[in-house]
Amino acid sequence: MRLVAWNCSMALHRKFDALLTLEPDVAVISECAEPGRLLNKLGGGVGRGDLDEDLVWVGRNPNKGLAVISFNGYKAKLMDEHDPALAYVAPVEIVGGLSFMLLAVWAQNLSGGNYRKDQPGPLRLALDRYRRLLATGEMVVAGDLNNNVYWDRPGWPINHANAVEILAGHGLESVYHARSGEAQGAETAPTIYWRDRKQDGPTYHLDYIFLPTPWLGRIGAFEVGSFEEWCGSGLSDHVPLVLDVRPG
Repeated sequence: MRLVAWNCSMALHRKFDALLTLEPDVAVISECAEPGRLLNKLGGGVGRGDLDEDLVWVGRNPNKGLAVISFNGYKAKLMDEHDPALAYVAPVEIVGGLSFMLLAVWAQNLSGGNYRKDQPGPLRLALDRYRRLLATGEMVVAGDLNNNVYWDRPGWPINHANAVEILAGHGLESVYHARSGEAQGAETAPTIYWRDRKQDGPTYHLDYIFLPTPWLGRIGAFEVGSFEEWCGSGLSDHVPLVLDVRPG
C-alpha cells in the first residue's frame, strides 16, 4: 500500500498528473477543492487515473479543504465518529489490500484568530476526540500538521511535543524520525519551502506520517519529495511524503 501526504497549495486539478506520478493507493491532500469542483475541473476522466469518485472531503471553504483520495481498488469512507466541529481533521476507514483507520489532518492552528500558544490546536483536540479509535493501535495519522517542536515554548498548549507524546502513548511513531534517526525539531529534510518557495528561504518540517510501531518493520520505502520537482517547479510550497507499507 502506498500512502501519500501532500499539501498541494490549491488547484489540485492542475497538479493531478504530478500526483499520479507518485502512484498512490491512498492520498491525503491538504488545500483541495471539494469533490464536485475537483471532478468537474478534472473533467471526463482525462488525467484522473482510476480516481474513486467517492473521495472523502472535509472543510468549510469549498476551494480549500482536506481530501482523502483512493486509487487502485482502495476505498475511503468517512467514519461515523467524525466530529464536524473539527473541520479539517477526518477519521477515515480505508479498505483494500491493507485495511486500516486513517486520521487525516490539515491543522489550522490559527483558526479563529487566536495566537498559536493560546489554544491546544486542532490536532490536540482531535487526539482527545478520537482517543478510542487511536487506542486500537491500528490507526495511521498523516497530513500537514503545521507544527514543529522548533516553535515549542514551556507551557504552550499548542506545543508539538505534546502531540508527539500523546501519539507515542497510543503506540504511534513518526516514520520520518524512525527512519532517519533524527530528533523532532532537528530534521534535515524540510517539507515546506515557505513564502518565496526558494531552497535557501525559510524551510520547516511540517508534514508527517505516524504509524503503529509494529508496522515500522513492514515499511518498503519512504521518501520526502525533492525541492526541484515539487516547489522549484511551482507546484506547491510543500513536498509530498511517500510511504510504502507491506500488508501484515
